Amino acid sequence: MSGSAPAILLKEDRGSVRILKLNRPERRNALDDALRAAVVTEVRAAQADPSVRAIVLTGEGPKAFSAGADINALLLRTPRETMDLFSDERIDIVIERCAKPVVAAINGYAFGGGLEVALSCAVRIASENASVAFPEVNLGIFPAMGGTQRLPRIVGVGRAIEMILTGRILPAREALEFGIVSKVVPQDRLLGEAVALAESIVSKGPMAVRLAKDAILTGYGMTIEEGLRYENRLAAVAMGTKDKKEGLVAFLEKRSPVFTGE
Repeated sequence: MSGSAPAILLKEDRGSVRILKLNRPERRNALDDALRAAVVTEVRAAQADPSVRAIVLTGEGPKAFSAGADINALLLRTPRETMDLFSDERIDIVIERCAKPVVAAINGYAFGGGLEVALSCAVRIASENASVAFPEVNLGIFPAMGGTQRLPRIVGVGRAIEMILTGRILPAREALEFGIVSKVVPQDRLLGEAVALAESIVSKGPMAVRLAKDAILTGYGMTIEEGLRYENRLAAVAMGTKDKKEGLVAFLEKRSPVFTGE
């Protein structure tokens, strides 16, 4: 790994895909304030870097994507501090709103806040040894970094209630069945598969990808009529892009398009 990221977050570029690795393996990549801030900084930097077209987020080591929040930090957190955590700079919001797609490569545990970070990514795949859970109720709290909001939208209300209220651990194959991840692969192929998935998205029209992601995430919280109108407005934007013309002309000319993101 190379780059200027702090030691708690490793960074590597593979072509136009930037890999970010949570690097606290001795703590199962638990999310303390410093690690959350480092992820926010690097996702913002990747979004601003024209050479980066997609991001892969994973955990260092075979045991954990992230086992969740740092328990010692939670013990000291006050109600006021919890309220103050909600902002446009919160890690899950920054990842979800990133104009470039973020792929979560879940290796090992993705518990609590770790799963919430994964749920904020555009796409999730997992290794065969992965497992996911919201165990917060065992500690007298509940998942409150988007867990109660994103999980029902992905798996349905019934399954979300079961997961959150029981704290049950789901192995990778059950996470696939629930729709939490879209693919399960052998552990030694996880990062390569995640990069390949990101590269597949990168090969598409950048503006189309950005607008489609916006239409899905924003429209989901609207009524169907509002969502259709929002989709139509974004479609009109797409129709005015250089990428639209390039994509259609390339199709007619039977060649690969050369998208510029304009």
